[in-house]
Amino acid sequence: MLARPGEELESQSRLALIVQRLHEHLRDRGPAPVVRRLDRPVARKLRDRLDEQLVTGVDLDKAAADLDVATTYLIRAFTASYGLPPHRYLTGRRVDRARRLLLAGMPIAEAAVASGFYDQAHLTRHLRRMIGTTPARFQSSGRSSAIPVALGAVPTDR
Repeated sequence: MLARPGEELESQSRLALIVQRLHEHLRDRGPAPVVRRLDRPVARKLRDRLDEQLVTGVDLDKAAADLDVATTYLIRAFTASYGLPPHRYLTGRRVDRARRLLLAGMPIAEAAVASGFYDQAHLTRHLRRMIGTTPARFQSSGRSSAIPVALGAVPTDR
């Protein structure tokens, strides 16, 4: 993860959880507290921030400090509320934006950067994983309604 440009949020999420597990192991205090759906306000605030900063991304440590919670708690609250970690939510939103830009005729490299991906290859990797095709094929087909919604779905409660 650390070697891939554009995957900083996922790297930060994974590192925060690894650090927490190491602390638990070394301190022998037992498992991390369970985050319940009652923490939706914290998760919603992070989701709103992810939506607002879709292209630039979010620093989880700063977001956690702003919300006055631990980074790992923020990740767990988000995951418990929305069923996926923050980095996957952000990637899904970026893919959705890239799909709309591609269908509008924007060149692939420009759509990638305008959607928050590091470059065209970064977009291609995620688009292929989420909807099973490359940006060029997606753009030339113009078949947005034929894409399975479940593969690229992003949960919201708005």
